[in-house]
Amino acid sequence: MLPAPPDAPLLAANRRQALRLGLLGLAGIGAPALAAGGKGFTHCVASGEPGPTQVLLWTRYASDNEVKLAWELAESADFSQIVAQGETTASPANDCCARAWAKGLQPGRWYFYRFIAPDGEKSPVGRTKTLPVGKVDRFRIAVFSCSNYGFGWFNAYGHAAEAGDFDLVLHLGDYFYEYERGNYPSAREGLPERLLPDHETVTMAQYRERFSTYRNDPDLQRLHQLYPVIAMWDDHEVANDTWKDGAENHQPDKEGPYAVREAVAEKVYREWLPVSDAYWAQYEIGKLATLFRLETRHIARDKPFDLGDLMKGKRGPELEAALTAFRDDAWQAPERTLLGAEQEAWLASGLKASTRSGKPWQVLAQQIIMGQFGFARTVVEGMTQDVDKGMRARILAADRVQQSGIPYAMDMWSGYPAARQRLYRAALEANANLLVLAGDSHNAWAFDHSHAGQRVGVEMAGQSVTSPGFEHYLRWVKPADLAAGVMAASPALKWCDTSQRGYLAVELTPKAATGEWRFLQTVRQKGTALAGTRRMTVLAGQKRFSA
Repeated sequence: MLPAPPDAPLLAANRRQALRLGLLGLAGIGAPALAAGGKGFTHCVASGEPGPTQVLLWTRYASDNEVKLAWELAESADFSQIVAQGETTASPANDCCARAWAKGLQPGRWYFYRFIAPDGEKSPVGRTKTLPVGKVDRFRIAVFSCSNYGFGWFNAYGHAAEAGDFDLVLHLGDYFYEYERGNYPSAREGLPERLLPDHETVTMAQYRERFSTYRNDPDLQRLHQLYPVIAMWDDHEVANDTWKDGAENHQPDKEGPYAVREAVAEKVYREWLPVSDAYWAQYEIGKLATLFRLETRHIARDKPFDLGDLMKGKRGPELEAALTAFRDDAWQAPERTLLGAEQEAWLASGLKASTRSGKPWQVLAQQIIMGQFGFARTVVEGMTQDVDKGMRARILAADRVQQSGIPYAMDMWSGYPAARQRLYRAALEANANLLVLAGDSHNAWAFDHSHAGQRVGVEMAGQSVTSPGFEHYLRWVKPADLAAGVMAASPALKWCDTSQRGYLAVELTPKAATGEWRFLQTVRQKGTALAGTRRMTVLAGQKRFSA
């Protein structure tokens, strides 16, 4: 099914370049091998929020009291010449996590950093990189989303760490999942070596515990150790299907006010990751691109529609009338939003500024799929009698609403068409060349985007690290048949894969943007062997994928 062999051209070329730069050997950086528990440095080091002259550094130093940590940053792993240094505090008030801004750095340069405790203990050495300025010939980004600890090993993180061919890592959300042990994955589905806490994350202590569990994974530690990471939350960092005032997986009568849970989750997220307090931000990649980090969950998102509630108890003409009224009115309501007016205005202004400066790419790093895809008839046609009743009902409902011209994915941009149209118009007014990056769906997609007959750009949506995709739920449909059925029902969809886990490697040049979906052979055993890759390219200014 996959046309490219495991060692595809982009991967091979970049590995050769990494070897020439001495980065695959990682300049003497040892594997972290740090575990939770005990005192001193735990969970390795990390960096994020890169700019041309600064980067945010992170570590964790476990202690019963506040501890002053020194930090050092150098151009070589032996720290023979320190170029920046300072102090920060690891406090129990922040779960012993410590962050520090390293400033006054040179653009587009690799650096090494470490933290030092008062007794002389040193953290593992981390590596980071500032963003470039001026002319940029090539910039590489690894894109991840949806890493469920219980479903398998984080082999995608391990592969990206071994590859050594990236300038930056993007994590588009669902960095962890909030469910209790035995619930997604079930006891039958989960790996016994990957046990989660036996309770759902609701309190501050539980969110901290969940972060500790995930950050104790050696492949995730290694990824953070080797690359600067720009991270954003999706929904599971709080609870499933979040919106501005609640979540599907939050029950106020049992779990308290949603606002309290959300605030706790945000605080812990910012403790455990090198992220800024800004809900949205932009990053300039020299004269090559502007990367916009969007927020689509906590601040402004209106409550998603529930098509099941709309259809409940209705049949025949009554159902058709209800669906038609919904399609023509509530679904398209102009006031419904994902970003909110303030963020929309900020993005529109940023798009114009980026194109005025001559940058060929405007990259939207955000959580959810923007393209609209249809429901594959092959799912209904091949459904067997032993399919779970709840699953059967959802499938038949999705098929039915599609017949009335309504997309079934109400949690994605498809559930907010007016908001999507406003974004498209802003992009067209700015003459932007959009490259939309998305996660959330667990599957791999490539869309062309257009509005009112004009091309807007393309979307590369990456598959999950471990969270199961359609292959897990629709087992009576062959993956190739399912992909073909979805493609047939989705005019803007140019390619998809609905059955493999991994990550997306993006390469930007002044002339083209290439996405390489890298598929791991398995997540059920440890290993970084690839099953294959798929590459898609868009030429600068074309705003559609090349044939």
